[in-house]
Amino acid sequence: MSVGASNKIFPQGDAEINSAAGGKGHPGGEGCGPFCCSRRGVCLSALLLLLMAMLAALLIVATILGRPPHGPETQSCVTLTNRTGFLCHDRRHCIPAHGVCDGVRTCPHGEDEDESLCRDVPRSLPSFLLAHCGDSASWIYSDQRCDRINNCGDCSDELSPVTACSPCGPGWWRCTPTVFKYCSCIPRVLCRDHVQHCSDWSDEYACSGP
Repeated sequence: MSVGASNKIFPQGDAEINSAAGGKGHPGGEGCGPFCCSRRGVCLSALLLLLMAMLAALLIVATILGRPPHGPETQSCVTLTNRTGFLCHDRRHCIPAHGVCDGVRTCPHGEDEDESLCRDVPRSLPSFLLAHCGDSASWIYSDQRCDRINNCGDCSDELSPVTACSPCGPGWWRCTPTVFKYCSCIPRVLCRDHVQHCSDWSDEYACSGP
């Protein structure tokens, strides 16, 4: 009997020793200490915090980069007709220079009529929107230069030495116009309309029309 009792005590002692040593005392806890689950939770929390911090940083960068530009150097663009334009804040719409501060909101958000631009025209306009005439007190929008129209009133926006413009294109007839509106050529649609538009009458006798 003493031998049998002795055999029953040793296994119990072994289990207590294993449990105290943090061994295989918990089901499914092979090789894992008593604080293993707690440590895993801390690691997951730290990982989540790191991911959230990275996401917040990305949002901040995207917000900064996505802000509409306000500097004049970033508002210049070229229109589809190859003229100077004003770039709207959405970075997609390029409106003609003469469309700025004309009383009509052309940009999607109306920034072409902002008070900061239009409060003291032309002083409040960026330099790329302006062109000066022969008379320094007179100005026009930059896209009105070399458009074959007498915008300055003295043709200084079309003729040298103030401006060096290209010759009249296919849709124009080169002559000395009698009409104040034009400078060195007239639209061919005015040719042979039984009205004198050129000082030498070439619009009626030489021009072949459009």
